[in-house]
Amino acid sequence: MSWRDVVALAARGVARRPGRAVLTVLAVALAAALFSALLTISRTAQVRVLDQLADGGPLAGIEVAAAEPDPTQVDRDDAEPGAPRELDDAAIAEIAGLSDVATVIPLVSTRVAVAVPGPAALDDGTTVTTERRYDRDDGPRGVLFETLVGADVRDADDLPISVLAGRLPLPGSYVEVAVTPTWLARFGLEGTDATRMLGLEIEVGAPRSFGETIRARWMRLEIVGVVAQEATSGALLAPIEAVRPARAWTLAGQPDDRLDVPSSPYSGAFVVARALDRVAAARNGIHDIGYSTSAPENLIASVQRYLRVVEIVLAGIGLIALAIATLGITNALLAAVRERRREIGVLKAIGARDRDVLRLFLVEAGVLGVIGGLLGTLLGLGLASVVGVVVNGYLRSQGLEGVRPELPLTIAVAGVVGAGLLALLAGGPPARRAARLPAREAVEA
Repeated sequence: MSWRDVVALAARGVARRPGRAVLTVLAVALAAALFSALLTISRTAQVRVLDQLADGGPLAGIEVAAAEPDPTQVDRDDAEPGAPRELDDAAIAEIAGLSDVATVIPLVSTRVAVAVPGPAALDDGTTVTTERRYDRDDGPRGVLFETLVGADVRDADDLPISVLAGRLPLPGSYVEVAVTPTWLARFGLEGTDATRMLGLEIEVGAPRSFGETIRARWMRLEIVGVVAQEATSGALLAPIEAVRPARAWTLAGQPDDRLDVPSSPYSGAFVVARALDRVAAARNGIHDIGYSTSAPENLIASVQRYLRVVEIVLAGIGLIALAIATLGITNALLAAVRERRREIGVLKAIGARDRDVLRLFLVEAGVLGVIGGLLGTLLGLGLASVVGVVVNGYLRSQGLEGVRPELPLTIAVAGVVGAGLLALLAGGPPARRAARLPAREAVEA
């Protein structure tokens, strides 16, 4: 028998029992769908993390702390080579010049007094107010003392900042500010109440010491967003262009321990390494320049290991489903052999060899497996997309970037080819049984 005859007979055999064929295909399709969907979801999670690590970004970030110089070491010939130095433009440029560093984002912070003019009412009727009064000895009273952090918000994608509600202040804006959950807690609000703070106007005062008196230069800012930020400590986040003048105003006054404003031009910097495996080298280079650093690369390495474990577990579940489908194919083909004994006998009587009968049943099994694998892979991608929509809805509600499920070519090929191979494996015992069936016994059945 030629391959053409074998394929024609296999197609006729499948079409003769459409109900059984459909159920068999559905069993394979569901198993392949589960397999491909689980691996797609797992791979998408890995790609989201590992791509950020490979290309840099917040997950490959390094926090650099400003070091206040020791007054006893400044301008001394015997100063230690590794003595602390201020974090200034020259230092930022030196750090940026390291081969393992992709981006350097300087940060400026200053202590400010914050007052809510009003009283102001939130959308649910809650009253938010502070009172701006002054005291000769202690400065302003009845206000909130917070740290105002300034960063180049154009580089927000490289910073560990997540928008929980609203948006980030516009670059270069002097009238917009974002607040953190620490600010919400001041008024007894939770993270779920973030939107209620949007649109509220506050007054931020940069203090300056005039000896015994502390005065503040006030500016009115509108809260346009609520963010979770780990760039540096501070309850308020504004464009760096708005924070620098406030800090300069404070430093222009008389030295005062009550204001606690460091003299270093930058309070810190967020450095993005070119890849996770280069974070250690970047940290060593920054340390050699003279600054302390911190980075979560150990935590991220642990996350990678857990992602691998999750992928293995999900793949195992998918393989179990495929094994169950394999048993279903075996059972269906065994039933087909019992029902088609006479047909097998006739084929052998007219000259079909054992290997021809073997090929016939293997082709039937392979066709059912490939069709089921193809349908299942497409269904699995659909299921992964549905899960992606649900996950994206949650991520966006938390102010995080969404994900796009991607079906790697290897998984798609494995779903189809793997289902076909498993079908051939499942069809092997029934096919061998049919091939070994004596012609006389088959015809008399």
